[in-house]
Formats: sequence, C-alpha cells, structure tokens
Amino acid sequence: MHAALIVTSLGKFRAQFTARGLARLQFPKAAAEPIADSIEPPKNWLRQTTAALNTMLAGNAPKNFPPLDLSAGTTFQQQTWRALLRIPAGRTRGYGELARAVRRPKAARAIGGACGANPIPVLIPCHRVIGANGSLTGFSGGMHWKVKLLEIEHAKLPLH
Repeated sequence: MHAALIVTSLGKFRAQFTARGLARLQFPKAAAEPIADSIEPPKNWLRQTTAALNTMLAGNAPKNFPPLDLSAGTTFQQQTWRALLRIPAGRTRGYGELARAVRRPKAARAIGGACGANPIPVLIPCHRVIGANGSLTGFSGGMHWKVKLLEIEHAKLPLH
C-alpha cells in the first residue's frame, strides 16, 4: 500500500493516490484502508493535497485541488460528491436539498449513504450536510470531526 502522511495542526492524515489522482483521505488515527491500485503520488499532487487540506483546516477555501479519483463510487455517489464541492465553506445543506441539487428529490437517504461513502472527506465536504431540522447527523470521521470542521469554517453552531 502506498500512502502519504500529511502532517497538519490537527494530526497526520493518510492520503492514497491512483494514476487518476487522490483516491482516499483518512483522518488521523483512522485504521488504514488500503486501495489496491495505489501509487506513489507525483510530488505536485502531494503538494496540492497538502496545501488544500491545510487551507481547509485553516477555515479557507483552497484555490487548487489535486486531481480527484472518484471512480470507486457509483454514478450517483460521484454526482453527490461533485455537488458537495459546490457547498461554500461555512454553509450547510440538508440531505433533501442536496437530493434536489442532483435532480433526485426523493433520494435524501441515498445522499446520506453517498456522504458516508465519501473517500475524500474534508476536501469533499460531506461535513457540511445536516438534517432537515438543522440537526448534526452522522459523519464517517466521527461527530467530533464534523463539529470541529464546521467550527473551523465558522458555521453557526449548535444547529440543534
């Protein structure tokens, strides 16, 4: 397994790349989940990933992202992940709102599943998705990370 550790003020994130780009980003202390076709990343991809991650963790929007390999997801998951990229920092969207954005208005639960399957959390900001009543809902990195990321972005908390 090829993995790069990215040191941040909040710990060491594990990044894995394929020939297409960044394919997985894992939170500090998360169990390693290797991907079969991982490669040693080109230095510029690793620099872009490090810069984007540190920029996000400082509460700002990155100017550049590395290439993202979203091929592990279904077509619906990939659509959802792309829609997540359009949510501005410090803002939140409900699952139903996101379902309408991908033109699947009855797919709010499926949006939740796609968020949970997001292989590149933080950079693909699934932490910005909340319940219809404003409640904080589950997060693959753990609720403490969701709250931390929303606080960094100055989102209005508590949401309920």
